[in-house]
Amino acid sequence: MVIVWALTWWYGSGWKQCLLGMRDRLAASYDYFSFELLVRTLFSPYRQISAGKIRGPIGAQLRAFVDRQISRVIGAVVRTILIITGLFWLSVQLLVGTLMLVAWTVVPLLPFVGFILMLSGWVPSWR
Repeated sequence: MVIVWALTWWYGSGWKQCLLGMRDRLAASYDYFSFELLVRTLFSPYRQISAGKIRGPIGAQLRAFVDRQISRVIGAVVRTILIITGLFWLSVQLLVGTLMLVAWTVVPLLPFVGFILMLSGWVPSWR
């Protein structure tokens, strides 16, 4: 009776909890990297407080314009690296989560496999 209860939990609510845990970890990572904000502000100036227009001589305006453009390029590079890193991390989490779900499905069968291997006379080689 206990074995039936354990297997019912394992392949029922236990598997569902494992799946929901994987979904929650993916959602937390997605929220941590905030992809929407990174894409929306991809070409915004990077950490530049005075990125507004400057009134004055043409030289000062040109220098401010070039400063803003350099800051935008730096911001785009940094945000692109963050987006790529976040996508890589999400794919690693998805792969590990999928392997964990497959392992969750197979683990209860391992004692039976071991018992069959024992009856067949198989002995592991430790060379």
